[in-house]
Amino acid sequence: MIEVRNLTKRHRGRAVVDDLSFTVEPGHVTGFLGPNGAGKSTTMRLMLGLDHPCAGRVLFDGGPYRSLPDPLRRVGAMLDPSAVHRGRSAHDHLLWLARTNRVPRGRVGEVLETVGLGDAAGRKAGSLSLGMTQRLGIAAALLGDPPVLLLDEPVNGLDPEGVLWIRGLLRALAAEGRTVFFSSHLMGETALTAERLVVIGGGRLLADTTVRRFVEENARSHVRLRTPEPGRMREALAMAGIQAGEAEDGSLEVHGVEAARVGELASANGLTVHEASTRSPSLEEAFLRLTGGPR
Repeated sequence: MIEVRNLTKRHRGRAVVDDLSFTVEPGHVTGFLGPNGAGKSTTMRLMLGLDHPCAGRVLFDGGPYRSLPDPLRRVGAMLDPSAVHRGRSAHDHLLWLARTNRVPRGRVGEVLETVGLGDAAGRKAGSLSLGMTQRLGIAAALLGDPPVLLLDEPVNGLDPEGVLWIRGLLRALAAEGRTVFFSSHLMGETALTAERLVVIGGGRLLADTTVRRFVEENARSHVRLRTPEPGRMREALAMAGIQAGEAEDGSLEVHGVEAARVGELASANGLTVHEASTRSPSLEEAFLRLTGGPR
């Protein structure tokens, strides 16, 4: 479990993280979202003791990170996967971490296989691709077999196969009862991976809830309507007290009404309809609505 309590960090008089409190429970994958400059990276650095808060505290299973006797075996973290010695092999990078954290040597080979780097174990870190470097960072986080995982943008640099792999890995780790917390700017992938969300803006908490409830509370479903007579269709809808907006592809977006009702209005007015389908709200739409982004 991760407990963030009244965490505050000011820089040059401005609150980068502002009285932030939330709890990340074990057994779930929790996504950490926020617009650029919202304070996500600073929050994660504060959680790991890399920056000092002006107020508040963060506890991992009841204790601060700095007090953990074997931190790699309690909290697996990845903030910057490129922070490795470029001349050291992938295997030796992990071996160095294992020796300094009392992790058995055999664990190095296990995590290299887990992240798909078994055949690249002898390659120097500086020669690895962006995706392979990302996998090495994840391997380092997994090395101590920790009950808590803290990952900043774990999907960055991964190809489609890698994205599918990390999604399954995080969900499997949570299913084992671990605490999994990751940040991302990819709304679609977060929706597929996370069960819960922590959303911040301006350093303050905006939401701490399930993905499903977040979408339901911050976005609406709508009817996508395609017709060769959009002008007449707008008029017919307006006469019924229904407003329609125009999407980028030229289709109409109708809110607050069922697709069947739209079809009935079209039929009553002799209008041709090529499509009238209900579109469920997305995490991206809900996020933008809550944070004030483009609608």
